[in-house]
Amino acid sequence: MYTLDELLRYGDVINVLQADEEDRVVERKEVPLFDNKAFREAVINAVLHNKWTSWNEPMISVFSDRIEILSRGTIPAAQTMEGFFLGESIPVNEKLSEIFLQLHISEKSGRGVPKITETYGRDAFTFREHSIVVTIPFDRVDEGEKKGKNKGENKSKNKGENKTLLNARRQIILAEMRDNPNITTEELHRILGVSETSVNRNLSFLKENGYVERIGSKKTGYWKVND
Repeated sequence: MYTLDELLRYGDVINVLQADEEDRVVERKEVPLFDNKAFREAVINAVLHNKWTSWNEPMISVFSDRIEILSRGTIPAAQTMEGFFLGESIPVNEKLSEIFLQLHISEKSGRGVPKITETYGRDAFTFREHSIVVTIPFDRVDEGEKKGKNKGENKSKNKGENKTLLNARRQIILAEMRDNPNITTEELHRILGVSETSVNRNLSFLKENGYVERIGSKKTGYWKVND
């Protein structure tokens, strides 16, 4: 409980407020680095549903553009993927779940996952063979870029100019494409452990934002990664 409290406090410390001067009229807009509610839910879920019997604790990694919160284990056998995202809670550690409820740390309604997906979408979750990772991207306000803008400049961005931060799943896709430009959707589906629909959705995002290009036809072409 002490460690969990320290983790949540750490999130409060690094979640700095940034001044957004763009389109300012009177009051300055303050933008947090990330959504604190989603972060708290991800950390609490990681601790609550961690497979503690494996003697491995959850792992939180902070990068320059994101936080990755890893919980050991996978979704319970009685759980479905759709039920998981709908918040149909099936406790992995029943005793620990009761303690969290008594201390009002978590809710029995299972709102944790829906709160995260409402903010960052389902792609915030990456399902690995023995773990689940939640990626919380940073929303950085680039003051230097904004100061260099001329008045009346067209604020619309061309694809690839202002690339959105990537979650862990999309980073894996890019890494796989660099290693194998001929990789197929079916192969990505097997590597990521998600549906082909999810793979196609991520590929559309990467193409629309200028991260990758499809050279040639769907059958005989290849992927070009724009670094």
